Amino acid sequence: QVQLVESGGGLVQAGGSLRLSCAASGRAFTYTLLGWFRQAPRKEREFVAVINWRNGDTYYTDSVRGRFTISRDNAKNTVFLQMNTLKPEDTAVYYCALCLDSWSCNTPTEPTYWGQGTQVTVSS
Repeated sequence: QVQLVESGGGLVQAGGSLRLSCAASGRAFTYTLLGWFRQAPRKEREFVAVINWRNGDTYYTDSVRGRFTISRDNAKNTVFLQMNTLKPEDTAVYYCALCLDSWSCNTPTEPTYWGQGTQVTVSS
């Protein structure tokens, strides 16, 4: 029904930047929430950021607010996560997620669809 494909992960030094992309395909939608989650080794998956697909409203977890920016390209069904001033604790597998017909998308149990994940490693 919906396929999410992440890209843009890699290895970066602390203080550097990466831009993740998530391309969605498979169905048309005008109202949904697109979010980013991450999971570090031996840790639970956690919420990072979310964007309202229709109006562009955003919300971030406290640890990334001011450093990360989530955005979208509606014409291309793509969501981005610009990550600046990266820290070693940002190291994780980052997952794109879609919460369909939902008013919230800030817990790992809410997404309807998940991407396969992309590894982000920040060296000190």
